[in-house]
Amino acid sequence: MNDALLTLRLYEATDEDAAIELWRRTWQQHYPQIDFAARVAWWRERWRNDLVPVATIMVAERDGALVGFVTVDPKTRYLDQIVVAPEAWGSDIAATLLAEARRISPDGLDLKVNADNARAIRFYEKHGFVITGQDVNERSRAPVHVMSWRP
Repeated sequence: MNDALLTLRLYEATDEDAAIELWRRTWQQHYPQIDFAARVAWWRERWRNDLVPVATIMVAERDGALVGFVTVDPKTRYLDQIVVAPEAWGSDIAATLLAEARRISPDGLDLKVNADNARAIRFYEKHGFVITGQDVNERSRAPVHVMSWRP
């Protein structure tokens, strides 16, 4: 990733297409065996109905391009998504978005992460999250870890 300044800003409705495409690309990179293009309509519905109405969504941009976002429901402390462009994995973007999530929800954060996503689990543990429970993804039925951070 280049050295251009990373900027954070509040999500705007005009960001929807770029955010959903970024979300799709990151999941496709992580799970290449799944056809995520077939799930775009579902993602768009989830974005519009489940996230936008309740979450504070911050987007990260470099050179005017969306390179990441984080969604946090400040009422429930639920961090639903941190998404970073695959070409920016290993950069400071995820840590910057997580710091923003902590600013939005300073009393703590809770999230669910796929149990087979070792990269994400290591990231969250590195940043003070602990596994506090187990669950199952409602859609895929895949096992997930419940992780929490408290100040």
